[in-house]
Amino acid sequence: MPDTAPAPRSPLEFVRWISWAQMKAGEDWTRERELTRPQSFVLDSLVQSPGASQSELARRSRTTPASVSSLLRGLEGRGLIERRTEGGDERTKRVYATAAGAALIAGFEEAMVAADETILAPLDADERAAFQKLLAKITAQLPQPVRD
Repeated sequence: MPDTAPAPRSPLEFVRWISWAQMKAGEDWTRERELTRPQSFVLDSLVQSPGASQSELARRSRTTPASVSSLLRGLEGRGLIERRTEGGDERTKRVYATAAGAALIAGFEEAMVAADETILAPLDADERAAFQKLLAKITAQLPQPVRD
């Protein structure tokens, strides 16, 4: 007996299905690199904004400093990040992606663009434009998502 989910019954169930496909593409990409989603988020964050403190990374990733500490130990053990003291203060360490870490995470954005293309492949140019216009109309009434 095939394991199939029931067909979506509402427009937003279709949107959730699309979101699931995007999330799965991201998870597959990170899994191929033997990273978890939180590890890939932190590593990408360090490539974008080098020299973050552990507490800054905890805020960005919406987790606890203890969880970030454990996550960083794993990345450090693989040679993907390094912690450096700055200004002679041994208590304050800044975290940086290594060249190996930056190389490992490189290409994520391109992979997500490719996933979007795969998802939208059944639509021609006019249908994509109409779809985007409808989504823009809906999201114009919603608060913008933010990362605290």
